[in-house]
Amino acid sequence: MIAPPEVTRVSHSRVACDGAHDGLPAALGHPRVWLEIDDHGYVDCGYCDRRFVLIGGAADGADQSSLPDISEGASH
Repeated sequence: MIAPPEVTRVSHSRVACDGAHDGLPAALGHPRVWLEIDDHGYVDCGYCDRRFVLIGGAADGADQSSLPDISEGASH
């Protein structure tokens, strides 16, 4: 497996992603989606593959390239 293109550590289990990052405005990203981090401690955005890792969760500090993609928690 390869590491996700971007990893963002978050403090809440429910996060929103719109593809905006590093100077890319939301208008050039993707539709805003809400994602729920479950017991795995992380979730991946189904649009841009950004990984959200819950601080203190099961995946915090883990080698992200060894973890499978989890995007089932995505909701609009």
